[in-house]
Amino acid sequence: MALGAVLSAVGLAVDDRVLVDAPIWAKPFKFFLSFTVYGLTLAWMLTRSARGRRTGWWAGNVVVATGLVEMAIITGQVVRGKRSHFNVGTPFDQALFTAMGITVIVLWTATLVIGLLLLRTPFADRATAWAIRGGVVIALAGAAIGFLMTLPSAEQRAGGMEDPDVIGAHSVGVPDGGPSMPLTGWSTTGGDLRIPHFVGMHALQLIPLFLIALVVLAPRIARFRDAGLRLRLVRVVTAGYAGLVALTTWQALRGRPLVGPDAVTLVAAGVLLVAVAAGVGTALRRPPAPAAPVQRRPEPRESEPSSRSKEFTA
Repeated sequence: MALGAVLSAVGLAVDDRVLVDAPIWAKPFKFFLSFTVYGLTLAWMLTRSARGRRTGWWAGNVVVATGLVEMAIITGQVVRGKRSHFNVGTPFDQALFTAMGITVIVLWTATLVIGLLLLRTPFADRATAWAIRGGVVIALAGAAIGFLMTLPSAEQRAGGMEDPDVIGAHSVGVPDGGPSMPLTGWSTTGGDLRIPHFVGMHALQLIPLFLIALVVLAPRIARFRDAGLRLRLVRVVTAGYAGLVALTTWQALRGRPLVGPDAVTLVAAGVLLVAVAAGVGTALRRPPAPAAPVQRRPEPRESEPSSRSKEFTA
């Protein structure tokens, strides 16, 4: 996937073709990068799993195989100058899009298997368990949002399709390919389901990274050495992150752009922010748990030989 990202970057530099108002190599470039990070994270998480090693090995290889098939289709369609997603213009294009849908379902199921293995794995540190399990669960929810994009939009169901060769869309309330944000390509005039899809899937990295940051800061900030505090903070961040995915999904389904939220969205975002801040404050105010006393073995009395001397005498 990393090699594919490099090749796609070259395509961006030398190929000036445009598809749906975006450079034609932008989609494979973003997908290759996403799969690179996704694969590295799942590989690291599989090393944390202490149960079902062989099942995890198979699930990991299924993720690799389905990811490669999907990227082969996306890249092949770019070479042909055709859309990969939502393209039902010809029987061949429709077959490719159907194959992509099947690979995504299989990939999602394989990730679910890895998530179940991690749920059954005992972790010595409870904060690590929360970060990994919470990241996987939210990532699965974020990935599932992608299935909403394959459904016909309201305009398509009403028969007012601008392009009859397309079924499904990223945007809500506006056609794909309109005014968009730089780099991401997210719509600035309507809702965009790619936003909660992106935010949700990257919980897989961001929540564990938050815990790693706490551990790195622990030598400098004494409070973060408390395992109980780290656990409470990870729980708050996990709940807040799940709320963010729900909020961005709700906003997109109502046809509201990320950069143009309405009053209802702003109020909901404010409530979420206050709740997270209150949770962090409560976690920080709670006193650290007392350290367990160190148990020392009693020294043998002079009148009694130690066990080692007894063994030697024997």
